[in-house]
Amino acid sequence: MRLKPLIAALSLGLAPAVAWAQSEPVFSPDEVRAHVEFLADDLLGGRDNGTEGFDIAARYVSSRFDAMGFKPGGTQGWYQPVNIADYVLDAEKPASATIGTKKFAGGEDVLFGPSPLYGDETQTLTADAVFVGHGREEDYAGLDVTGKFVVTLLGNPPGAAPGKIDKPGIAGKHGALGMIYLVTPENLKGAFPWAQAISYFQMPQSNWLDARGFPKGEDPGLKIGAYVKGLAADALFKGAPTSAAQLYATLAKPDAAPASFALKQKVTLQRTSVVTLKKSNNVIGILPGSDPKLANEYVVLSAHLDHEGTQLDVEGEDKIFNGAMDNAAGVASMLEAARAFTQSGKRPRRSILFVALTAEEDGLIGSEYLARYPVVGSGKVVADVNLDMPILLYDFQDVVAFGAEHSTLGPIVERAAAKMGVTLSPDPMPEEQLFLRSDHYSFVKAGVPSVFLVTGFKNGGEKAFRDFLKTNYHKVSDDIRQPFDWKAGAKFAKINYLIAREIADADQEPRWYVGNSFGERFAKDAPKAPRPAGAPAAAPARSPAVITIPVPAPKKN
Repeated sequence: MRLKPLIAALSLGLAPAVAWAQSEPVFSPDEVRAHVEFLADDLLGGRDNGTEGFDIAARYVSSRFDAMGFKPGGTQGWYQPVNIADYVLDAEKPASATIGTKKFAGGEDVLFGPSPLYGDETQTLTADAVFVGHGREEDYAGLDVTGKFVVTLLGNPPGAAPGKIDKPGIAGKHGALGMIYLVTPENLKGAFPWAQAISYFQMPQSNWLDARGFPKGEDPGLKIGAYVKGLAADALFKGAPTSAAQLYATLAKPDAAPASFALKQKVTLQRTSVVTLKKSNNVIGILPGSDPKLANEYVVLSAHLDHEGTQLDVEGEDKIFNGAMDNAAGVASMLEAARAFTQSGKRPRRSILFVALTAEEDGLIGSEYLARYPVVGSGKVVADVNLDMPILLYDFQDVVAFGAEHSTLGPIVERAAAKMGVTLSPDPMPEEQLFLRSDHYSFVKAGVPSVFLVTGFKNGGEKAFRDFLKTNYHKVSDDIRQPFDWKAGAKFAKINYLIAREIADADQEPRWYVGNSFGERFAKDAPKAPRPAGAPAAAPARSPAVITIPVPAPKKN
């Protein structure tokens, strides 16, 4: 068996628990290199979640946690199992909508997404339809939508904050069978380009399921969802008090408030989803805190362990997406920071969760599951420090800390950087919206102040970063043959260690700034800190309308 050398390597990590004797930690480039070389080896097949290669990587990480003397932090030893569904529309059984006497194929003025709830089962649902305006609670006044399709405008009313109206949730509460989003001509010009939407919904999707089989742990209530435009919308509003064209004209007026009314046409929606179920694990080690008053508060150091696996349809002989930089380098930095805590001989006052996460590449699945089920019992997660894809190709002289400006984590990051002669730089690529695109954001949505560091653009960093994104990001060339600077890896581990150390030892847990919209939206009732001059009250970026139906985000590439 080719796996014998791997098993032998894993066994080397099963050393006795560390004895605590205080000393200044030394950060080792060789340790970082050893972790990356193992995790990015071809024998792991690219570490896609649910594969043997990922399981070997998980065993490697857990053996390191064991050697460091940590406590198993999962629900099954070192592991927190996550049920994952991969699902896609069945191309051999095309989706369709019949409105009145007219039938529209999926993509032909009607659009469906797949569902993880109805694997290999063709859904055929027929019912009356009711137009409910913007889909707010008040728009249902006097209406009976039980067992019917509700038709709602895409997006929110003018002036409404994004994400504030749970349209599917409201519809489900009123007993609706399904939801149909009306895509107006204005939507097509801006927030909902139809060709892009078709491409999105034809993509395979992934999501985590709870023990009941519900995606994201929530009973959706609704059985099906769809989008309609053009001729399908005209057919839907045929014979109604207001035609589709008249409705569009009304919406063009300032402060338009269209009335709700029953539609005349019977609607049949049909789709088939192909669903594959699998399991993968978050790997969790706990370093218990030393302060009885603070030990029930937890600082998370997270790094995603998965990558894109082996893809046979790519050109060339190399089919393995090794993910050396993304994110073997992040896991290696996390493990070296963890080793520094044990090497220091000084236990932190707060407890620390060291976590290697699954399924980041499929939409932050592992971190979202951990944020929902944080394995801390009666304890509380107070911060997440996330390590994802540091570009370890040069001696970085600055770092970018996404999220630092939103909470009291900012000054902590700045102090850690200053200790190392490293400066803190603003986001050089705001158009990429990186604050929303890695695992820390799952904790943000759970109300936890979080920060995500990347190596900065100084000292040749911009060229290295942009060249990597262009040439190696999510490509088979992201492997160990890149010219790694292993000293930069040790340096990156140290700065993240210093950040986590200060958070863990501080008298007060991190707090969102007063008026910061992430804190106001996701941790409304939590204590806030005064906002220093210049700290933005930035709003979360508006999600693309194409994902307003409750389906997971696509892979970040």
